Amino acid sequence: MNPLNPSLLLILLLLSYHVIAQEEVKIAHPILGEVPQKVEDIFLPEVEGVTVQIWVDSLSIPWTLRFLPNGDALVAQRPGSIVRIPQGSNNQVPYMEVPGAVHEIDAGLMGMALHPEFEKNNWLYIMHAYRNEQDELLSKVVRLHHQGETAAVDKVILDNIPAYAIHLGGRIAFGPDGMLYIGTGDMSQPYIAQDLNSLASKILRITDEGDIPADNPFKNSPVYSYGHRVVQGFAWDPETGEMFNSEHGPSGAEVEGSIRFRDEINKVKKGGNYGWPIVVGAPGIPDYEDPIVMWNKAAVPPAGMVFYKGDLFVASLGGQALLRIIFDKKNEYEIKKIERWFSYAPSRGIYGRFRDVTIGPDGHLYATTSNTDGRASLRIHDDKILRIIFE
Repeated sequence: MNPLNPSLLLILLLLSYHVIAQEEVKIAHPILGEVPQKVEDIFLPEVEGVTVQIWVDSLSIPWTLRFLPNGDALVAQRPGSIVRIPQGSNNQVPYMEVPGAVHEIDAGLMGMALHPEFEKNNWLYIMHAYRNEQDELLSKVVRLHHQGETAAVDKVILDNIPAYAIHLGGRIAFGPDGMLYIGTGDMSQPYIAQDLNSLASKILRITDEGDIPADNPFKNSPVYSYGHRVVQGFAWDPETGEMFNSEHGPSGAEVEGSIRFRDEINKVKKGGNYGWPIVVGAPGIPDYEDPIVMWNKAAVPPAGMVFYKGDLFVASLGGQALLRIIFDKKNEYEIKKIERWFSYAPSRGIYGRFRDVTIGPDGHLYATTSNTDGRASLRIHDDKILRIIFE
């Protein structure tokens, strides 16, 4: 009998534990893999040729920043509101209080995405937590109709997504195929990541109307990939179309077997199993997809991310940095260099925690901090949006 046979191992583990909703179930000893990248991170408190400007301040747990075609910016804030920053100003203007949004620890108003044909249909999508009539905490994806200075709820796109006060994911984004991708988390129930009948701990893929695409990998299911722990970011390389996600690793809690760190960046494959909680890291087992980047020395938790000037920029929460990942794309995205901008040591950065990063209509990078969530020391006038200018 081969002790590393993934199918047999999964069966034995699932038989050993009875998983019920919101019950913490300890994981057994996972297979621990190596760090896939061959380079050490480089800390850059100051970046040569880069200027940082504070564009907007005094926000409340900003989770997603997106720009409208007219140059206005929208900021989804986890307590449940969206604010608008009119083009040419840095003033916050109330845009929408999201009906029914519930804020509990990590749960609240999270992801936001513009429809690829926004200029034609004015559709805007958000993901938020709420409580149903049975007082269960759930998440849903809702389509809004943009009306200039405000928005109205148009349609619930996907409902009854399992949620929890922590580990619930929340990122949404449209891919180059026009489909909506949704990242979820394991709700502190690790084995749910391997359950294809659950929407938790997965990357989901649906149409802009909420239907299941015919070419999804699992019949009549929105699941696109599974075995994720907590999905927090998406990015597509505009040069190749390859999809990537960011993912939070274990926190060292008792339920996770005291395994710590191991935050990841993955290249996402249709139908791929990313291993959690059976394998962690890059053990090279054929039935599981190894991460292309994994950190095992300190907490990085990567969040929102975007490709810019050929490199992948990733917001890092606990790492308190903006990560720049440089690839050798001709060699299967081998990692050439990882830089930690605006950080001088693990978990010590100039601006604190970063949650999201995107490209503005002026061609500059814009990044949001996340210090008002209670997990970092506050800087004056937190939270902020930073404009990052390459000279």
